[in-house]
Amino acid sequence: MEKKDSGFSIKSWAEDDQPRAKLAQKGTMALSNSELLAILIGSGTKEISAVELCKRILSSVEGDLAALGKLTIQDLQKFKGIGQAKAITILAALELGRRRKFSAGKDKPHIVDSKSAYEVIAPFLLDKVTEEFWILYLDRSHRLIESCRISSGGVSGTVVDSKVVFSKALQLLASSIVLCHNHPSGQLKPSKYDLQITRKIKESGQMLDISVIDHLIVGHGNYLSMADEGLI
Repeated sequence: MEKKDSGFSIKSWAEDDQPRAKLAQKGTMALSNSELLAILIGSGTKEISAVELCKRILSSVEGDLAALGKLTIQDLQKFKGIGQAKAITILAALELGRRRKFSAGKDKPHIVDSKSAYEVIAPFLLDKVTEEFWILYLDRSHRLIESCRISSGGVSGTVVDSKVVFSKALQLLASSIVLCHNHPSGQLKPSKYDLQITRKIKESGQMLDISVIDHLIVGHGNYLSMADEGLI
């Protein structure tokens, strides 16, 4: 159980320095990332304020929120003043932000090219430290029906079962699919296995009249489209 923090509470600061008061008066856009994180953790230590503590945390990932999302509870607890409860609060907030980015309204995204497909799948794959394989299931108009994780594995690979891919497609009455997986290393070049599984799933789809229109490999804020590269 995390002990009650005896450090400096945000409530004890001058009002101009209170991130909560600043947010209430000026809105969320007026706050820095460290101030927003400080609201989440509530207090720092005897030596430093919550904002300074959060600056140190952000500095450790060079201010990259995507990299911050890759940290574990144990990683965050290495910072003095961050116990388990605070670490969980930070990670929960980052996950909500990721999900909010995907939830862009009632209208289902229209997949017209590799970029639009990437914008749908990126929130699910960019921060992952192990490989995951996802499918975007589309209707006849190429609008997204559902995005679904098919498998997850280690740092260098994950196994994909085409029966699982198409049983879901038949359940959703999908007309086409986009294959997606990440390379945690950031290397976007498809492996021999990537090419083999793409070909196998495409051939299986032809028998069911379900088109495989692309296979995206995602890594470090970028992607490769096998369709764009003429590999599918």
